[in-house]
Amino acid sequence: MKPLAALTPFALVLALLVPACAEAQLLASEPIDAIVAVVDEDVILRSELDREVNIVLAQLAQGGGQVPPRDIVERQVLQRMIDFRVQLARAQGTGIRITDSEIEQAMRRIAQQNGITLEQMAMALSRDGISMQEFRRNLRDQMAVERLRARFVQQRVSVTATEIDNLIASGRLRAGEVRLSHILVPVPDAASPDQLAQAERRAREIVAEIEGGLDFATAAIRYSRGPQALEGGDLGWRRIDEIPGVFVEALSQLRVGEVSPPVRGPGGFHIVKLTDQREAGPALVREFRALHVMVTPSELLSPEQARARIEDIRRRIEAGADFGDLARQFSDDLGSKNQGGDLGWFEQYAFGTIVGNELGALADGELSQPFQTEQGSWHLLRRIGTRESDRSTERLRQQAEEAIRSRKAEEEYAAFVRQIRGEAYIENRLAGDSSATG
Repeated sequence: MKPLAALTPFALVLALLVPACAEAQLLASEPIDAIVAVVDEDVILRSELDREVNIVLAQLAQGGGQVPPRDIVERQVLQRMIDFRVQLARAQGTGIRITDSEIEQAMRRIAQQNGITLEQMAMALSRDGISMQEFRRNLRDQMAVERLRARFVQQRVSVTATEIDNLIASGRLRAGEVRLSHILVPVPDAASPDQLAQAERRAREIVAEIEGGLDFATAAIRYSRGPQALEGGDLGWRRIDEIPGVFVEALSQLRVGEVSPPVRGPGGFHIVKLTDQREAGPALVREFRALHVMVTPSELLSPEQARARIEDIRRRIEAGADFGDLARQFSDDLGSKNQGGDLGWFEQYAFGTIVGNELGALADGELSQPFQTEQGSWHLLRRIGTRESDRSTERLRQQAEEAIRSRKAEEEYAAFVRQIRGEAYIENRLAGDSSATG
């Protein structure tokens, strides 16, 4: 069992799909079968746009802030939908396919995250007028786009030892965390001097409006073309080392609550607000030691048989059989099989959220119930012990690598989306413009 990378934002999207779809059906007005955008050979209908806009407006109203006019939210939502369709078309065009088995696993995961069974989820969707077929189709599209991003990052983003050394030497890794909000005023690739001057002038006008009393979140929803525009530009908490270099100098001049002047960076001019900040925590981490058995479905072992086998293994352990002997005999985890299932010492979520949550719920010496992870495998854990460990050196290098990779992935994937958007035929009938290249 290999440690997993940090969870992507897609995990959060999956967890919210059930309530979001239900809310959409409750809030959507009578659908109007008009086309509001064409993306290559695909179309976006007015009814689809209205449904998404109603969700966003309801969320903004619940947040207690100023709700922008509907037409402004419509433009932002439609742009987000267009970007998604462009990415989906590229995913499909490059041969990315999500199997029925993967969809089933994802649906089980969603149901588990919402504390319900698959049957209860189907009933809840049905009550709100959402078919399981529609839900599965939307889920498949989300997973395809996430896989496109993961493949892009894997192929295009790399981190060298020199980059890690340089970041550690800069001292920024120990500088704590900040919470940022962001507005992007875009400029085209290879923009002319006039286009650059016009975008900078627009960015300065936005800063002046904010300084004149306009709420930053409202300004982001109204003006920003960044991916977090509909969240009021909120980028959440980030370590200093995770922030794009173009922002760091601007932030060094700000106190909490202040807004930067426009900063030229990838994609256009950026306006940043320092919402909050906090000091970095200690390097001590809590580690666990556990024994592990994994049974994976295969062509020779159906999912039902895999579950039956892991349940039988647990009964035998409870009856007094040696965990290590059974792990050596039955476990499919080649990394720990020959050690009798011993995973050694590791941090709680090194093997993913589900394993980490199961581990945290156990007492030392306790045996877990059989559980299934995102990949469809069945697992048993016995927690052996816990300890506090000073992982300063290796944690620092790992933190540096993650920070550089995250920053590069964000910047380069955003550039990739701009590129494929420029290559696509897009007719935005809401805005009354269209573009075609290639």
